[in-house]
Amino acid sequence: MLHTVNKSPYQSDALTTCFGLAQPGSAVLLIEDGVYGAMDKTKFSAAVEIAQQCCTIYVLEPDLQARGIDSDRIMNAIHTINYDGFVSLVEANPVVQAW
Repeated sequence: MLHTVNKSPYQSDALTTCFGLAQPGSAVLLIEDGVYGAMDKTKFSAAVEIAQQCCTIYVLEPDLQARGIDSDRIMNAIHTINYDGFVSLVEANPVVQAW
């Protein structure tokens, strides 16, 4: 299953709720303001590290760029993808849950 999170973790519980309900083997894609959850050394970093034990976490690079976030500020284990990568995730995961 692919989970997409588009809300900032600073304004919504969507990211932590997603992590709490995602099953092992799930993919989580941070898009729009959800990309703030991918940043290293924030109060959400520990939750992201725990979630990475069961899920693969991705962040959409064009949304990082639109918010002026350099890729070197993203946690190491998070995969940065472009729109083609987004399409590939949707193709590989026919069930998508938006948060």
